[in-house]
Amino acid sequence: MARTKAPRSRSRRMMMAAVMLGALAGTPAARAAPPTQVVTDISKYCQACWRNARLPVDRWDDCTHDVFVRLLERLEAARWNCVLTTEDTQERREFLRAIDAVRKRVQRERKLQALPTDLATAARANSETDEREAVDHHALHLLTPRQQRVLQLFADGWKVPDIARELGTTPARVSDEKYKAIKKLQLHLCPPEH
Repeated sequence: MARTKAPRSRSRRMMMAAVMLGALAGTPAARAAPPTQVVTDISKYCQACWRNARLPVDRWDDCTHDVFVRLLERLEAARWNCVLTTEDTQERREFLRAIDAVRKRVQRERKLQALPTDLATAARANSETDEREAVDHHALHLLTPRQQRVLQLFADGWKVPDIARELGTTPARVSDEKYKAIKKLQLHLCPPEH
């Protein structure tokens, strides 16, 4: 008999609650462990946040776990029932900071592209490879080594802040270098018609 998606996600939530309560049992905060319903409600809230942030579904459980770990480090378990109130409490602010930190970390991670699997995609990739080689050739002669490095890292999926850290400069400087490099290539490869 095939399992449906709903019971599986419910069992994951219950498993998460059991794991968290088990972890709490080994801590000094175990004196006042949060009720299972609070853990379940926090899990549901986190899942809504991950869905709204368009995080990959396969990362939701890990993200929720990271939020729970952060809450364990910063809040007594007895105060967890305050994190979902509509009032502006220190507990709620800490909970929202935990969600925000986890969301930002996941969004900043580099995304790797999968290799093409079917022939149509492979054919398209070959034509793109020819175009890429032409751009690389012109970039070698037109751009400074720094601009070439910025574009290479950007093409490899790096984000501007990561490139800035790699090159030891500011994100604004990296954005400027990237813009200038792209403009140089555009003007050379696609000159404006008069």
